[in-house]
Amino acid sequence: MNQCDDSFALVDALLADRTNLLEHRPTLCMEVGCGSGYVITSLALMLGQEAYGAYYIATDINPHAVRVTSETLQAHGVYADLITTEIASGLEKRLEGLVDVMVVNPPYVPTPEDEVGREGIASAWAGGENGRSVIDKILPIADKLMSDRGWLYMVTLTANNPSEICLQMREKGYASRIVVQRSTEEESLHVIKFWRDFDSQPVGNEMGTVNKIVPAGVIESLLSQVPGLSFWRYGNSNSR
Repeated sequence: MNQCDDSFALVDALLADRTNLLEHRPTLCMEVGCGSGYVITSLALMLGQEAYGAYYIATDINPHAVRVTSETLQAHGVYADLITTEIASGLEKRLEGLVDVMVVNPPYVPTPEDEVGREGIASAWAGGENGRSVIDKILPIADKLMSDRGWLYMVTLTANNPSEICLQMREKGYASRIVVQRSTEEESLHVIKFWRDFDSQPVGNEMGTVNKIVPAGVIESLLSQVPGLSFWRYGNSNSR
């Protein structure tokens, strides 16, 4: 599988779900592991002015990836706050229950465990045994950060056992569906969408409880208080 194919598939999944995303009216969108910035930039562009007031944030453990993402955002005239950190380390308490849309293209390639998290480009794909080492760290963090109406879009391979991932999320109260599936001779790639399933609970809104509102300036204020993190702002704030 070409390393670009997964990013293209994730963006195609977001495009396929664009009408739903616009109706969803997300307040806070987040990408974990932004890499080149292609996905978070594409999300900001496809929602555009129709999702006025949406706030974008992206993280990556690799400072070089954060710099490249900044350039991608600037080149397309869109805005996001970028943070150099592992997954969402240092942000969990401040962003708990606030993320309406999370996109993740994790390191998913099965590799020896000692390759996971190494410096350099290998960290972008090394996923450890069954390619699940990083995925299994991300899922509980996503559960904590996402709002009651939060949607998670995640790339997986067949080798990651996506059915087991869906079952694991089901136990946390999430429904799921495959938005995009791509196959090559070697592997099959899936983009799975997860959302909290309130069907069995008596709620007045099909999306669950009313989303927490993030007032203007609150995220910036919170992030500026996070010690030890590189907090960079890029893009044209007027284009939000």
